[in-house]
Amino acid sequence: MKTARIALVLGATGGSGSEIASALLHSGWTVRGLVRDATRPQLAADIEWHEGDAMNANDVAKAARGVGVIVHAVNPPGYRNWNTLVLPMLDNTIAAAQQNNARIVLPGTVYNFGPDALPLLSESSPQQPLTRKGAIRVQMENSLEVAATNGVRVLILRCGDFFGPRAGNNWFSAILKPGKRLSSVNYPGTRDLPHDWAYLPDVGKTIALLLERESELAAFERFHFGGHRVDGNALMSAIRKAAADPKLPLRSFPWWLVTLASPFVTMFREVREMRYLWRQPLQLHNRKLVAFLGAEPHTDLDRAVGDTLQGMGCL
Repeated sequence: MKTARIALVLGATGGSGSEIASALLHSGWTVRGLVRDATRPQLAADIEWHEGDAMNANDVAKAARGVGVIVHAVNPPGYRNWNTLVLPMLDNTIAAAQQNNARIVLPGTVYNFGPDALPLLSESSPQQPLTRKGAIRVQMENSLEVAATNGVRVLILRCGDFFGPRAGNNWFSAILKPGKRLSSVNYPGTRDLPHDWAYLPDVGKTIALLLERESELAAFERFHFGGHRVDGNALMSAIRKAAADPKLPLRSFPWWLVTLASPFVTMFREVREMRYLWRQPLQLHNRKLVAFLGAEPHTDLDRAVGDTLQGMGCL
């Protein structure tokens, strides 16, 4: 099926949204973004910015006129108000996609999986989350699956923990201090436990490659992105190399502090709920994605970590 090579990226100023927008531009797409203030400084000049709010159905509908793809990469900042904002925003995206015969692209996460599904996650692994945010993620995917039965095409790319030079809320911002030169690293898991990380420029390229083969995609399509499966020691080695400091200290993440502060700080409460993901090995099986594309875009870990630290202002 041929689609207009115009994409609306909701969340184009955020971590995953900005990298997906960049990859689509590089692949020859016209990209639109929705932003509350289109006059704000440092907005990407090659994106067509529309002023509006993802919570406003009319704003989303206007920005989506004539598009072939809507990338739903918008999330409430700081994990706040997910229960009241996330699903209404997705409903607006679904309505706009129906009006324009557009495919919805959702950058997915591992939050919708509970401990029972770990360590190896396939596209069909059971979704039984123990957390509020995970339950909302399941609802999002369920809503999209229902929409697909009503003519809306959907592509979900589930990923591990995001990192990258333009990432927003992410674990790198928790284990390091953005804007400050590195003095130590606080790792949240057991140091020799494998964990999946998703480098956002690679995620963007993967989505762009999948959309190039739109006609071969099912109406409702899920893929898992493998990314970098490394333990704390390997990640720390890459951080030390980027910082040119072989003695940079690796410390345990202060979960005790997160626990104490969680009743009073929303961000800490949400982070604490995800601790189980650091207590077991975690791997997204990308066999289906590799079979479809032939290979998954993959930046060398040292380069990915170095570019991320540079973008965070830590070098």
